[in-house]
Amino acid sequence: MAIGSKELTPVELDTFEDERLLDELRKAKEELFNLRFQSATGQLESHGRLRAVKRDISRIYTIIRERELGIRATPAPLEAAPKAKRSTKKTEAVASDDAAAESTETAEEAK
Repeated sequence: MAIGSKELTPVELDTFEDERLLDELRKAKEELFNLRFQSATGQLESHGRLRAVKRDISRIYTIIRERELGIRATPAPLEAAPKAKRSTKKTEAVASDDAAAESTETAEEAK
């Protein structure tokens, strides 16, 4: 891909969820507005960026429409894996105290 953002490739856009796609679309439209404003005032340095942002917007719209039509699959939401707890001597001691207290309570209830 010669023109466009390096970070908004179609392969990468496939992995985005719908909310993130809409967020990227909003950002690209804001950038396009700013670039047009700079162009009108004569402050634009890179005219190729206008074309690249327009193509990014088109790519995002294409991905969204293809998902609506069922041509592309929507990525499954990623669930955050639970963080592994660090075991320290202090937490192990507290856990063993809790286990001992629970076993005492169940023994008293059984009587």
